[in-house]
Formats: sequence, structure tokens, C-alpha cells
Amino acid sequence: MSDSEEKKIVHVHLPADEPFKTTLTAGKHEIISDEPPSVEGGQNQGPDPYDLLLMSLGTCTAMTMKMYARGKKWPVEDIYIEMRHNKRHADDCADCESSSSKIDTIEKELIIKGDLSQEQLDKLLEISKKCPVHRTLMSEMSINTTVADKN
Repeated sequence: MSDSEEKKIVHVHLPADEPFKTTLTAGKHEIISDEPPSVEGGQNQGPDPYDLLLMSLGTCTAMTMKMYARGKKWPVEDIYIEMRHNKRHADDCADCESSSSKIDTIEKELIIKGDLSQEQLDKLLEISKKCPVHRTLMSEMSINTTVADKN
């Protein structure tokens, strides 16, 4: 089995002496996540979990659009993506359990530099919604969680 075929494992470690500062490891890559000072104990030493989620979506979106544009030999120079996450009141949520329910909303603005026609920009917008992370977030998902043996 090649490296690309092996099941990827991401390790997350929150040590006893840290309130929130977490070390995340994927292969030989390591980053830190933390909470902002507005959360008691937060030291702002890295992006918070929602920042990481947006970064994952943004990275996948940019890569997917660039790959598509490169295949079409379109003159895409730079791609910037600005995103925000918030919870909106679910006024029209028929299946919500309570009247105070909120729906997670991600706002994503694409800034694409290059000499592109409106038709090309429209196609890149369409392609941006087909990146694997976008599709995962929009799909029905299952997260199976277990507790490891103490040994």
C-alpha cells in the first residue's frame, strides 16, 4: 500500500497543563490551535477550531478552482477567499427542535485575479462548490467516536 493509499490519521493532543492550546499533527506537519482571550483560559496561540474549519474549506476550494482553471488553461493568477462563520436564527426551520434554533452559516467570497470572462468566473463559482471539503460539509455525515482502552 503506497503512502497516498494509507488511511490518514490526524493526532490531536491537549495536555493537562493547557486550558485550550492543542497540538494537531498530520504526518510530519504540526500546527497549534487555541481559543481567543475572550474565552477564559484562551491564549490566542493559534487559530480556533472554527478558523481551522474555514481554512480547510478555503484551501480545498482554492485548490479545486486552480486545478480546474489550469486544466482549461485559463489565466488565473491569484485566488483569495474570505470566509466567515456564524449561527443564524432558523426562522424557516421546519424540523428544528426549538424555536431558538440556529443554523450554522458559512459566507464565502471568492476573489479571483486574472483576465477572465464573466462566463469563466461563473464556472469557477460553480466549481468552487464541488471541492471535496464543501461536498463533505454539505452531505449527511456520520462521526463514529469511541474511547480507547486505558492501557
